[in-house]
Amino acid sequence: MKIFSFVAAVLLLSAICPLVAAAIEPVEKELGFVELFDGQSFAGWEHSGNWKIQDGVFARVRNGGNLTYTAELVPDDFELRFEWKVSKGCNSGVYYRPGQVEYQVLDDEHSPYGENPRQAAASLFFCMAPSKRAALPYGQWNTARIICKDSVIEHWLNGERVLSFDYNDAKWADQVKLLSIRGGDLTGRGGKLYLQDHGQDVWFRNLRMRTIPADEPLIPDPNFQPLPVPPAALEKEQARVRAMLEKAKP
Repeated sequence: MKIFSFVAAVLLLSAICPLVAAAIEPVEKELGFVELFDGQSFAGWEHSGNWKIQDGVFARVRNGGNLTYTAELVPDDFELRFEWKVSKGCNSGVYYRPGQVEYQVLDDEHSPYGENPRQAAASLFFCMAPSKRAALPYGQWNTARIICKDSVIEHWLNGERVLSFDYNDAKWADQVKLLSIRGGDLTGRGGKLYLQDHGQDVWFRNLRMRTIPADEPLIPDPNFQPLPVPPAALEKEQARVRAMLEKAKP
């Protein structure tokens, strides 16, 4: 009987109390992670009124622009952990270095961007495709990590390391050049973290970040192989590149 009373009390408390950000796990605290979002306020963040806090979650609810973390700049070497959920057909992203350096957040199945792996969920958008598609269907929560140390970049999705490369490695020169045409510079540092409003509803929660110490190595996966771009998607990408180059002409 006491057990049922306890369960009933927990359910009642859940119903009347708003959810808050999950506490950082002890192992994460030991690693130096700090919470970027308290689950209750926009402290340390700026937006133009189009984002709301719903049950401890950042929710984009209307057009109006990105949600920007202003408390501090992104460290040169860092790890960001977060969770994301998209609406049907949603395209969004997490920008973490100056310019167009983006962890893509996407409904791969219903967004037209999903046909190109270099634009798929967990890709380094318009640069590097993940090694596999690991996103859950829209409406479900995904766990994610971005890890950057020196010239190595990793993207994780739902517990899997789906992108891991050294952008100074000559074998990735074409991908790095592709991003530079878009305006991205992987050597840039000191940028602001922001969550993209690209016109569809998207949700983020449990954002936490740490600075990676100098003596902690990050070794790129020697077996990393990005997904190939299908011919039709590649043709569209090349047309977009030609348009970008034409626009950039003096």
